[in-house]
Amino acid sequence: MAIQASADEIQAFITGEFPQATITVESVDEHETWVRQPVDESHLRPGGTVSGPTMMATADTAAYVAVLSHIGIVPLAVTSNLNINFLRKPEAGKALVAKGTLLHLGRRSILTEVNIYSEGHLEKPVAHAVVTYAIPSSHKT
Repeated sequence: MAIQASADEIQAFITGEFPQATITVESVDEHETWVRQPVDESHLRPGGTVSGPTMMATADTAAYVAVLSHIGIVPLAVTSNLNINFLRKPEAGKALVAKGTLLHLGRRSILTEVNIYSEGHLEKPVAHAVVTYAIPSSHKT
């Protein structure tokens, strides 16, 4: 399926609608999307590891970018399920980078897969998520 929204268009939408977001859209193509979450002290939990909520937000954003890149900017596309597995401790001093891929594009829902890595270490994911998005009935796919 052809790309319906570019990385720049999606980033502009996210910046406008979610000004508090610190995750940036790195790239979008027909097969995968990449986002980047800088990590600072506010993203760490006791013990010096990146917090689960930070990784879940990164996974959700990577999935959202994958969805929007394939259906266009549809503000009412919403997460209906997010299942995440934390695989290993991310490096506290490294940004998180996440690759989102579309697994299934249906009329009412979209299934995505997200792998999250510590920046510079793309050989072993630190978390894996499967995220489902609900598409509003007014949208035509």
